[in-house]
Amino acid sequence: FKCDWSSDVCSSDLHVDPQAFQKVSALNRYLFEEEGFAGNVAEYDDPRNSFLNEVLDRRKGIPITLALVYIEVGRRAGIELEGINFPGHFLVRHRGVPGTQYSRDLIIDAHHGGALLSEQVCRDLLTRHIEGDAADAPPLLAHATKRQILARMLLNLKRAYVRLHSFQQAHDVTELLLAIEPTALTELRDRGLLAYHLHDFPSALRDLQTYLQLSKGMDLDEGERDEHARIWEHVKT
Repeated sequence: FKCDWSSDVCSSDLHVDPQAFQKVSALNRYLFEEEGFAGNVAEYDDPRNSFLNEVLDRRKGIPITLALVYIEVGRRAGIELEGINFPGHFLVRHRGVPGTQYSRDLIIDAHHGGALLSEQVCRDLLTRHIEGDAADAPPLLAHATKRQILARMLLNLKRAYVRLHSFQQAHDVTELLLAIEPTALTELRDRGLLAYHLHDFPSALRDLQTYLQLSKGMDLDEGERDEHARIWEHVKT
């Protein structure tokens, strides 16, 4: 049997439900071979990768939007799938059946044609995004809630707009992020900085002063302290 990324996750594995593997394989063939969905590696930062209507029209996206397409098409086909809020690379899971011989989950990478990932491959991916030993990290394969998925999609979109210097669009997305999580200090900070770039100085001053007040006394690393110093400069000017 063919296994995309890992020799220990395949349909011949006694701990993988062969019916589940067949369903996932059929879904992979439909989406990635017949319909032509693919990860947009060449234009990863294109904001269109974060809009589901654009992803459906162009058949291109980033891990989280392709994962959503994968989950929703699977749901309509009777395949139970869920998102995994994995650091740096959103994944999909088909759960195994605890307490039976088919206990192994199938971890799926929709950005790479539905590749199946072993635990070791997940840890290798993680080391690209964190410092230290991946083995000491908190649980990495937790189920992603709808709120978490929406926030992560918006965060990706905000970053794409910032890289393009599309500050008004980035500001609008930050407003949505704060609507989801009003206590998110980093989004409050970013809204203030974006308002500053848009020359909306009263709004920038209000948000940045509030951010500095709420974050006062927090344990900050060197980079965060430098960021605080830069924000103080914005506030003073």
